[in-house]
Amino acid sequence: QVQLVESGGGLVQPGGSLTLSCTASGFTASTYFMMWYRQAPGKERELVASITPVTSGFRNYADSVKGRFTISRDIAYNTVYLQMNSLKPEDTAVYTCNARDGTGREDYYGQGTQVTVSS
Repeated sequence: QVQLVESGGGLVQPGGSLTLSCTASGFTASTYFMMWYRQAPGKERELVASITPVTSGFRNYADSVKGRFTISRDIAYNTVYLQMNSLKPEDTAVYTCNARDGTGREDYYGQGTQVTVSS
């Protein structure tokens, strides 16, 4: 059964850090494009970070998070992480993990995890 399970969300103060995890089952995540999206209430979904399959490992970030967020993989655990530093209230959103193969025919999403940045 194909599944993506996110964890690590929560409440954090401005300037704090969180690490989100996205653990895949039923497929080998290292061979997929992996993305983190976020959506805040009343706003459009935003692609936050992406990483290409492990053969190249290129990473891209939204301008709004460059220098603060880092996407990475742990092949052994079939997991992708999103390290978030210097968090701001505007980072508050539901963060969702997405896996997509090179053809686009296989496209999986997790259930999302809430991140709230507030004092």
